[in-house]
Amino acid sequence: MGEQPAYISLFKPVVNPINLKCTTLPILSLNNQYSRNFHLAWLGFFVAFLSWFAFSPLIPDAIRSDLHLTPAQVGNSNVVSLCATLIVRIIVGPLVDKYGPRRIMAAMLIIGAIPSGLAGTISTASGLYVVRFFIGILGGTFVTCQAWTTAFFDKNVVGRANALAGGWGNSGGGFTFIIMIALFNRLLADGLSSHVAWRASFAIVPVPILFFVAILTLVFGTDHPAGKWSDRHKLPIAHRKLDEEQVAQNDQEMVKQEVNANAEKVSRRDAQVTVAPVGDEPIISELDVAVNKDLTWDVAYSTLVNPLTWLPALGYLTTFGYELAIDANLGNVLYNLYKSPSFGQTKAGYIAGAYGLINIVTRPFGGYLGDLIYRRYGVPGKKYLTIFCGIAQGLLSAGLGVYIDGRTHPSLAIVIVLFLLTAVFNEGGNGANFALVPHCNPNSNGLMTGIVGATGNLGGVIFALIFRFQPLPYGKAFWVSGILTIGVNLVISFVPVPAL
Repeated sequence: MGEQPAYISLFKPVVNPINLKCTTLPILSLNNQYSRNFHLAWLGFFVAFLSWFAFSPLIPDAIRSDLHLTPAQVGNSNVVSLCATLIVRIIVGPLVDKYGPRRIMAAMLIIGAIPSGLAGTISTASGLYVVRFFIGILGGTFVTCQAWTTAFFDKNVVGRANALAGGWGNSGGGFTFIIMIALFNRLLADGLSSHVAWRASFAIVPVPILFFVAILTLVFGTDHPAGKWSDRHKLPIAHRKLDEEQVAQNDQEMVKQEVNANAEKVSRRDAQVTVAPVGDEPIISELDVAVNKDLTWDVAYSTLVNPLTWLPALGYLTTFGYELAIDANLGNVLYNLYKSPSFGQTKAGYIAGAYGLINIVTRPFGGYLGDLIYRRYGVPGKKYLTIFCGIAQGLLSAGLGVYIDGRTHPSLAIVIVLFLLTAVFNEGGNGANFALVPHCNPNSNGLMTGIVGATGNLGGVIFALIFRFQPLPYGKAFWVSGILTIGVNLVISFVPVPAL
């Protein structure tokens, strides 16, 4: 039988018999667990933004006027939201290692829906802080999203799987701007006051959708390629070593028999899945044999003192952290820069929404490049791609800030071009980063994803504070953020990584 066309891999899952992970990316199918879990992973992260970022497009005018907020209080509410997500991501990582990403994803969506429903009760700045803090729980869905795809996709496609799921999920930030502004304006047109319209928007959009996707996750998702999350330790890879030449021949034969038996079970359970032939090739990467370990003090200590932990974590601090701050502040900056009868909250929100919206393309492209470079340059290639994107982002952000501050009336067109170019490297860097993460502490994928995700949120807090305390001139926060980004990425470039 001849070789199948490349596009077939978009429909047909082919499974590695050793670890039961998928070696293709069948995103155009729903008839197998790999495809369903991929789509549930990004969808859960996507809908979290419908509440998590719902304040950003409405706060420059509607919410700020209704609650009589000062610019400082608006900035404080952004920081509070990011702090909550930081804490949750640290907690969620170990929970994922213990209970699996599916159940934790559903739990966060359900818990996050409750404060979303209470948004309409806000009447003071303090109430805004409290509600945004608890809605920030939804930001932890990023950890479950990435841990879920890492559990189901093999090392040759995990960069693309993580980046696609992360990018499509992250685009929820951009769609939220469009959806909330359009709904708010629709409610105003229907005769509701601004005071009522923004509150009703939360009850209409985020709450029912969060509950619905949580139910989908519990009904149609699965825990692990082996079945239940607790079954992950029963895979034959538990018997295998990285250096197979040190394993006795009879042990190799025993493992091969177990792998064959496991492959037959998978084929019987899911007729749509193709299991690759079992070969004698040596295992060359720790990812081939990695199985999530429950969190212990020893596991936590070894992870925290490992420089490999902080390479992607600090990189993500500068890329995702920057993106969070831009998503929260760009609309407000544009509104204040260009406010006029023809440029109001709606136009500022739609333009700012483009920054998050292009995640549909930019973040997956970063992951795709990571997988492509890995074939020739291994893990070092992924590392330097991540650092290159971070430095390019820093240079462009600094350039944007200098341009804004260097002109009395900066051109809106040029500002848009500059921030979209910044977004390409910013969001592409996020995708490249999570192509690298699975190679760092692969036996603690949940903990590792939680640490990196939480550090990204810490970056969001840091960059949000820069925007909070450097509101004027408007470009200063951009160039300060750019310089910080360049410095951090130059420092982490010295961290060594495994070859494969």
